[in-house]
Amino acid sequence: MDVIDLDEKYKETFLVCLEDWSDEMKEAGNHKNNWYNEMKNKGLGVKLAVENEKVVGMIQYLPIEYSFAEGQNLYVILCIWVHGYKEGIGNFQKKGIGKALLQAAEKDVKSKGAHGIVAWGLSLPFWMRAKWFKKQGYLKVDKQGMRILLWKPFTDDVIPPKWIIQKKSPELIQGKVKVSAFINGWCPSQNIVFERAKRAAKELGDKVVFEEINTNKREVFLKWGISDALFIDGKEMRTGPPPSYEKIKNRITKRVKRLP
Repeated sequence: MDVIDLDEKYKETFLVCLEDWSDEMKEAGNHKNNWYNEMKNKGLGVKLAVENEKVVGMIQYLPIEYSFAEGQNLYVILCIWVHGYKEGIGNFQKKGIGKALLQAAEKDVKSKGAHGIVAWGLSLPFWMRAKWFKKQGYLKVDKQGMRILLWKPFTDDVIPPKWIIQKKSPELIQGKVKVSAFINGWCPSQNIVFERAKRAAKELGDKVVFEEINTNKREVFLKWGISDALFIDGKEMRTGPPPSYEKIKNRITKRVKRLP
């Protein structure tokens, strides 16, 4: 297994987070490609774990000023993923690949002169587990619900990062159901949620107003303090893992039925 930088040969696999076998990923649109084209010249780093010319793991990270956290001279890991499904290339987890990717990213970030690297994790035992980062020497510095912000400082004088908090919620529209979809583009799962919500809102007709909020525009993100999310009449819907199209449509439909 080799850890390499992203090249054109594996770009399409990277854009679907190694799940090129998944029909669900076809719903994600071209949002991640757009995000990649925007961020590739702004310090975005991507490392791939390759075994027998198959991409079995990936990590993506970027300067903190383009992330959902606040800090100085730091990089943020957006996600680290080792293929773990039976479908496609099969399960490659629990073989040290994630650790190798993380170490490669840390080495790269140090070479760029950064003073530390930041990660986020969940307190629940599934994807992006905070507990796993702690085992790799990361320290907890901030928390938002189930989401924990962690970091590994490289110098003694660096200031700890913190979450950028939500600043406001979408406003309602009298006599309509408002679907507000925030999209950054870096995560295909959240892109799927966006596309499903957009399709459901369109199919339900003129009683539903769909609002797209592109948070890859930094000024837009800072205005809201929300990166990826789905709100239906101002109430946030849980989007991880992605709810089905039917579930999203049913949630909107219930609100439509309550209209006067």
